[in-house]
Amino acid sequence: MLDDLRQDAEERMVKSVTALSHAFNKIRTGRAHPSLLDGLVVSYYGVDTPLSQVGNVNVLDARTLSISVWEKNLIPEVEKAIHKSDLGLNPSSTGELVRIPMPQLTEETRKNFIKKARAEAESARVSVRNTRRDVLSDAKELHKEKEITEDDERRVQDDIQKITDKYVKQIEEVLAAKEIDLMEV
Repeated sequence: MLDDLRQDAEERMVKSVTALSHAFNKIRTGRAHPSLLDGLVVSYYGVDTPLSQVGNVNVLDARTLSISVWEKNLIPEVEKAIHKSDLGLNPSSTGELVRIPMPQLTEETRKNFIKKARAEAESARVSVRNTRRDVLSDAKELHKEKEITEDDERRVQDDIQKITDKYVKQIEEVLAAKEIDLMEV
C-alpha cells in the first residue's frame, strides 16, 4: 500500500517533467528543430490534422526547416497554419517544398522566451508539489482509518519529500539547459 503511494507519486512527477520537456520543444531557439512544429494542425479537407500526418518535416541546415507535403494542394494550408501559430515564422513555398527560415533571435525575444520557459517550469514545479500534497493527504487518510501506523505515515512523508526534491531538481536542470540554449547566439 505504501509502495503504491510512492509509485503513484513517482509516475505523476515523471509526467510533469515530460510535459515540461514537450513545452520546451515548442519554445524556439536560434536553431531549426522539427519538434518546433509538433503542435501545429493543418485543415485537411475540413478536419484539423497534425502537420506530421500531412508531410515530412526535415532540417535543411542549422537555420532552415523544410516540409515536403504529400498532397501539393495542401501547401497553402500548411503555410496558413504556420502563419497562425505564435512561433513568429514566415514560410515560403517552392511549389513542392515549404521552407521555413529561422529568424535570428533578438535580445528582447530571447528574454521573452526565457520568461515563457520559466513560467512553464514553475507550472511543472506546481504540478509536482500538487502531487506531493495529494499523496500526503492519501497517507493521512490511511492513518485516520488505522490502515497504517503513524511511523508509516512519517516514513511516507519523508520518502515523498525526497522524491519531490529529486524532480524539482530535474526541472531546475532542464530549465537551466533551456536558458543556456536560448542565450546562445
